[in-house]
Amino acid sequence: MSTLASNYEQIQAEISRRFPDLSRQLQRIARFALEHPHDVALDTVAEAAAKVEVQPSAMVRFAQTLGYGGYTEMQRIFRDRLVQRSSSYRERIVTIQRSAPALSRPKAVLHDFVADSIAHLSRLEEHLTVERLDSAVELLAGARRIHVLAQRRAFPVATYLAYGLGQLELAVSLLDGVGGMIRDQVRGIRPDDALVAVSFRNYSPEVLELAADAHRRGVPVVVITDSAVSPLARSATVAFDLADDSDRPFRSLVEPICLAEALVVSVGHRVTRGARPKRAKKRR
Repeated sequence: MSTLASNYEQIQAEISRRFPDLSRQLQRIARFALEHPHDVALDTVAEAAAKVEVQPSAMVRFAQTLGYGGYTEMQRIFRDRLVQRSSSYRERIVTIQRSAPALSRPKAVLHDFVADSIAHLSRLEEHLTVERLDSAVELLAGARRIHVLAQRRAFPVATYLAYGLGQLELAVSLLDGVGGMIRDQVRGIRPDDALVAVSFRNYSPEVLELAADAHRRGVPVVVITDSAVSPLARSATVAFDLADDSDRPFRSLVEPICLAEALVVSVGHRVTRGARPKRAKKRR
């Protein structure tokens, strides 16, 4: 018998674990819960049920399947996620100052981040499989055009990927949503293109939705995320889950940036393999 999930990460894992054994109706609710956690947190049971196109009683039954007494009890987990997510950087820093005053000195802050980054990089090398890396490289190198999608904390990873792949003289688009056009940008992606989607806890609902839409339309999707049970991984042709279960108030970007650099350089090797260097023209 599984332990009742007491936080959002645990309930994500529990939903993913139970998903194959759920009825079709409960699977629809499960997808909604993972892809739209904000709605689950804020909507009434009737409002959420209307969005999933089921009866409110089905939403209650889904919560009870996970071991909760009712929908409201399960909803509390999703609301707690919103509270944790909304804490500002200043609030997080104040928490650190109260719990570990020694870590507020600049040298201690630097040492803490360096040590954490080294641990993440070591885990990346151990955790990453050659097969996934090779598959992603072949997919990106063979795409007509590469599109890169990320928001919030993951956006620097997407920016580097777009820059690096562009420097290889590949056709690449950074889906930044300027002017509110991100949905139109995604709709223009073709099946012979490739999409790279990046998102970490707390996952961007728009990135989840747009990656899922591209996947449904047959677009190959390379995912960079932080967990095997990430809702983004469900839309992946190739998924890199960085296994970051850290509860640190400031999580490192060293690991995904290193992976992004490895992808760019590996794609570069792939597209230039066998290409002859251009000869300089002789002056007359």
